[in-house]
Amino acid sequence: MPKSMTGFATLSGEHGPWSWTWDIRGVNGRGLDLRVRVPDWIEGLEPAVRAAVPQAVKRGSVTVSLRLTRAEDEAAAGIDPAGLTRVLEQLRQVEATAAGQGLALRPTSAAEIVAMRGVQSAGRDESETQALSAALVAQLPGLLGALDEMRAREGAALVRNLSAQVDDIARLTGEARALIDARRDQMAEALRRNLARVMENADGADPDRVAQELALIAVKADVTEELDRLDAHVTAARALVAAEGPVGRKLDFLCQEFNREANTLCSKAQNAELTGLGLDLKTAIDQMREQIQNVE
Repeated sequence: MPKSMTGFATLSGEHGPWSWTWDIRGVNGRGLDLRVRVPDWIEGLEPAVRAAVPQAVKRGSVTVSLRLTRAEDEAAAGIDPAGLTRVLEQLRQVEATAAGQGLALRPTSAAEIVAMRGVQSAGRDESETQALSAALVAQLPGLLGALDEMRAREGAALVRNLSAQVDDIARLTGEARALIDARRDQMAEALRRNLARVMENADGADPDRVAQELALIAVKADVTEELDRLDAHVTAARALVAAEGPVGRKLDFLCQEFNREANTLCSKAQNAELTGLGLDLKTAIDQMREQIQNVE
């Protein structure tokens, strides 16, 4: 069954002094657009996330973020010399550029500098970081599984709506076919009148040209092919709605074909009731397309 591209999930965990909350959110997207927001000092974590997500999500805009805290951060925190040097150099560059443009900046306090990113060190050692990374990566299947469950529930609702809309298109197509059958004599009379007009102005005309005009009149009055294609599209849509895996793009392309046939039906209708059915078809197809934008 198709899944929705919309969903979210959270998952919390702990390891030693560390506690965290994973957050993953998915919304509509043309392809798979993945954004990862995790601490850059946890080596290998971001690549692990980028490798895991495409296994569960094939399409959509997905954001994965991690909120990580340490119980004794305040007690264990110290100054990272390299980080401090980097921040001070950046401050000097900013102050020099401002002075060159005649701007006077307020002096930066030591407390403000210490609070800047990268200045403080939590006293992490390599083994601790590796163990933390392993614990975080181990939770990814559970996080993605929770997201997948929500996307499946949303997908089930989409399938119900899409099935109803496909049924509506099938009903309108059937009504159009019944209308044509009921008005076949009227349409034949309209064709005879058109033929008479052509023949009245056919004196000295090229017989081949007259035959072409007659053929055009017949084609413009016949919408059987359009209705046959609409029936075929209904069958294809029902198969896609019942299929497993990503089908959103295929359904979107199919909607374009639905709309093309509905437009042609309206342009060839030559009948107010048939035109009205064509417009109802276009409305139903447009509603279906709106739902399809959420399908993976």
